[in-house]
Amino acid sequence: MNRKLGVLLASILLTISPLFSQVQKKHTFEIKNGNFLYDGKPTQIHSGEMHYARIPHQYWRHRMQMIKGLGLNAVATYVFWNNHEIAPDQWDFKGDRDLAQFIKTAGEEGLMVILRPGPYTCAEWEFGGYPWWLQNIKGLEIRRDNPEFLKRTQKYINRLAQETKNLQITHGGPIVMVQVENEFGSYVAQRPDIPLEEHRAYNAAIKKQLIEAGFDVPTFTSDGSWLFKGGATPGALPTANGESNIENLKKVVNEYHDGKGPYMVAEFYPGWLSHWAEPFPEVSASEIAKQTEKYLKNNISFNFYMVHGGTNFGFTSGANYDKKHDLQPDLTSYDYDAPISEAGWVTPKYDSIRNVIKKHVSYKVPEAPKPIPVIEIPEIRLQKAYNVLDMAATLQPVSNDKPMSFEELNQGYGYVLYTRKFNQPISGKLEIKGLRDYAVVYVNGEKVGELNRVFNNYSMDIEIPFNSTLQILVENFGRINYGPEIIHNNKGIISPVKINAMEISGDWKMYRLPMEEAPYASLYKSVKPDNVKNATKLKDMPTVYEGTFNLKETGDTFVDMKNWGKGIIFVNGKNLGRYWKVGPQQTLYLPGVWLKKGENKIVIFEQLNEKVHTNLHTVKTPILKDLSL
Repeated sequence: MNRKLGVLLASILLTISPLFSQVQKKHTFEIKNGNFLYDGKPTQIHSGEMHYARIPHQYWRHRMQMIKGLGLNAVATYVFWNNHEIAPDQWDFKGDRDLAQFIKTAGEEGLMVILRPGPYTCAEWEFGGYPWWLQNIKGLEIRRDNPEFLKRTQKYINRLAQETKNLQITHGGPIVMVQVENEFGSYVAQRPDIPLEEHRAYNAAIKKQLIEAGFDVPTFTSDGSWLFKGGATPGALPTANGESNIENLKKVVNEYHDGKGPYMVAEFYPGWLSHWAEPFPEVSASEIAKQTEKYLKNNISFNFYMVHGGTNFGFTSGANYDKKHDLQPDLTSYDYDAPISEAGWVTPKYDSIRNVIKKHVSYKVPEAPKPIPVIEIPEIRLQKAYNVLDMAATLQPVSNDKPMSFEELNQGYGYVLYTRKFNQPISGKLEIKGLRDYAVVYVNGEKVGELNRVFNNYSMDIEIPFNSTLQILVENFGRINYGPEIIHNNKGIISPVKINAMEISGDWKMYRLPMEEAPYASLYKSVKPDNVKNATKLKDMPTVYEGTFNLKETGDTFVDMKNWGKGIIFVNGKNLGRYWKVGPQQTLYLPGVWLKKGENKIVIFEQLNEKVHTNLHTVKTPILKDLSL
């Protein structure tokens, strides 16, 4: 070797070796002597919940820098099983689903990661994170010590481990804790029909599957403080959701964790979830700041749920259930009145919390990053319109003696058009007690009414003339994600259709409209479009609108749907989610990274079409609190 070259190589090695050893250095995290120990030192966890599936992956780093700017040292995320196993044994961990990259990015930004893999998550997410097709597996019962169910959870957990086990702190990554199940204590309380011993066996089985899959960091459970009896499991740290009373927190944790801490509130609520047709809930910034300071002064670790909510894009929003409202579907926006807004902006609540945290932490709190640029599109012209009933008629129907559910049709989301021909006239009260969830009813292509599970509206008067066709366009408005009704989550029409209490059977035809992709006219080649200026005949008909718009610059924006009825929007093939005139949400968030300079394409499926539209526009600020009932 040339002497000069040898000296140069030696010099380079001496220069990079300290950097290499720094990169390779492993940290440690453990629960010991009543503390969280990071590299052997007692550490208070100041965490914020943020779900990668609700944010375009291009914005993950920005949002993590927002979390750092708030003064937090950790990020928590649920893993939604149905976001990854999109069909049985068909997995997707790419793009916005790239969990490993999300975790790596958090580590690069200096954040610890708390992983919450479920397999049940709740989170106002469709079916609480469960894949819809689990309901089609014979003998399977979700959330139970059930062999068929545990076979599927084992597959999910093992596949998840392939993506994440080497990102644990024990392997040089940022994951410091993994949750076992989720809020299981509440489910135990809601299902007294199942013996407590079986509930505990199930919870223990999930913990065992996680450990056997290679998760070797500390585990924890997360429940209301009064629900530890059902939710806590041996070997996992119990944490209390929503607990503001510190003495009570310590008391219940000590009872279930060897008489000592550490003490953590795994869900500290700075905001709250929101439903369609209900007022948008708001939580006081000053009250949250006061409670944050209380935790900081008393060495209580916490995780803001949510620190940044993001968006329920596509068909990912779930629903709640109560006896008053058979279904309470969640908004597309998951803003949550969180400290970081849906679009990633600083809020007054953010500033209040940041000011408190800065007073109590020893590390430097950086400034928040600049917000993503925002644009306004004054007019988006719509050029074409298509009748969705005509579109459906180009498809091959499924025929059956009785209406079939979405699951029986092997369809998870979207819409199904149910039709039946009547050779004889009939009139009276139409009843669909098994409607799941929202239906627009037509006779011979003319709208005659709406049925709606949200408002417990399952019947209407109807008149069907001689030789006519009844058409019922049914929408899955999000599967229930919380409570005992989660086990009743089939969609479509799941009971007999009756007129004057008489079951209507024989020769039902079902046309599947999953709308997993934008319903471009090219998919329905035999359907001729109407120019929107001449589309008056489409009034009150389910309609697909197409339009294009050109941009010189891109940025985040909000599509204004105040004057529309109900439906979904695709921009450049991305499903922005649902809109509905009742509010309180009247705009849909459109991330700038889904736009492009030059021509962009928009497709709108408008279910009601109470007036024909020729254009729409966007605004720079969201409308989330305008209830229009």
